[in-house]
Amino acid sequence: MTSDLLPNGPLAAHTVHLCVDMQNIFAEDTPWHTPWMKRVLPVVTAIVERHAERTIFTRFIPPAEPQRMPGAWRGYWERWKELTTDRIDPRLVDLVEPLGKFVPPATVLDKPFYSPFHAPPIATMLRERGADALVISGAETDMCVLAAVLDAVDLGLRVVLPVDALCSSSDEKHDALLALYRDRFSQQIETADAETILRCWL
Repeated sequence: MTSDLLPNGPLAAHTVHLCVDMQNIFAEDTPWHTPWMKRVLPVVTAIVERHAERTIFTRFIPPAEPQRMPGAWRGYWERWKELTTDRIDPRLVDLVEPLGKFVPPATVLDKPFYSPFHAPPIATMLRERGADALVISGAETDMCVLAAVLDAVDLGLRVVLPVDALCSSSDEKHDALLALYRDRFSQQIETADAETILRCWL
């Protein structure tokens, strides 16, 4: 029975797929290169193909210059000044191919911070879709995905992570986060491979 495959049973049809920051800036030869994004891309694509109309892609958008950001973010962008939008090829903030071809019916949410939940439109998007559960994929497991996961948990959303559709530039941190989710957040975060999740998504 598919209901036995995830701890909290099957996923309802109104579950939303939140695909975090699958962008050229992480896929290509930049200081933020995530080497195995290419490896998880076919898995992410398979999820999107099945549920394009239920997919929200996020894009992490750098500021034009560090001075436009608040507080500690200003120092962060001084460190990564070479990746501000005044200096990079605009194409780098785009979704990696072939994900862009799914927009529409998938939608895109741009964000200036790690978590998409600091971008007000996401509340409207989730409400319009009647979402009470998120399947979260993308990059990086220990950065923007982490921020999205914990904010979703705090909002009371069911969170399901396809472990083969997540990637990081650090294997060690990726593995540590998955262990943390399983050991400390098992009541609120479920992990499984993408095939299992798709079988459980009604």
